[in-house]
Amino acid sequence: MGIRDQGVLTSTAKMAEISRASDYALGSTDAEHERLIRQSARIAPLTERFFREAGIGPGYRVLDLGSGVGDVAILAARLVGPSGEVVGIERDPRTITRARARTLESGLSNVTFTQSDVCDITTAKPFDAVVGRYILMYLPDPSAVLRALTQLLRPGGVVAFLDVSWAPVIALAAGLPLWSACTSLIVELFRRSGVNPEMGLALRQVFPEAALPVPKMHMEVLLAGDAEFARSLHDLLVSLRPKFEQCQLNLKQLGDFDTLAMRLHAELAESNRVASWLAIVSAWSRKLAS
Repeated sequence: MGIRDQGVLTSTAKMAEISRASDYALGSTDAEHERLIRQSARIAPLTERFFREAGIGPGYRVLDLGSGVGDVAILAARLVGPSGEVVGIERDPRTITRARARTLESGLSNVTFTQSDVCDITTAKPFDAVVGRYILMYLPDPSAVLRALTQLLRPGGVVAFLDVSWAPVIALAAGLPLWSACTSLIVELFRRSGVNPEMGLALRQVFPEAALPVPKMHMEVLLAGDAEFARSLHDLLVSLRPKFEQCQLNLKQLGDFDTLAMRLHAELAESNRVASWLAIVSAWSRKLAS
């Protein structure tokens, strides 16, 4: 199912030939939904700053790609206000049900969600911006997807994406054996699963390959040493645990999962250091006028 407005549809069905998203490695359990919500709360301020820098504001019509449980769409809906609109795209039916429920709880009437694959989006009315957070890393050909999505944008429309870079995380974990083991396993799992753990840095090449101007880019690395921060890495590993088993990656080196968060925190406290569980790269550009 695609986005269907009144009038003649602009189809991107040919996207089916160029990109199908990889299976979401983290699943769609209730625990994963809650993890996403906690993660989003931590990175919401930098996401909002990024969207404002890209020019997204009142009256904008925004397409949110890979909406998950709705955090980015809800944030964007507040930025564009009652005169604007946000359309969120999510292919997992269970996840989109949660996103719709959270939108109702937020009291927002300017955001809707459509169950669709990235390949099947159609619309008659152009968007002012297309955005996404942690979605391009799962796509086998992100440049082709962005190129097709720009057909849904008005001239001068904004393309704004956030994605990850694990290189700083690995570097900061050096000298912390448990943190290093955890982060290295995550990166290896992503690689074996066809997920790009350095998608954030790759955005510099992806935008021009999609016939977009070279993007303006930032990287922000979240640092902390508290127990909640350690829990964030633990929860990510818990969501990925079934995938580790599928990829035959041995988790024995991490020890008991029930005490992993506590041991991660203890390692930081004993070393008097901070660590990172995520480095976030943001990139935005504007569609060239025809």
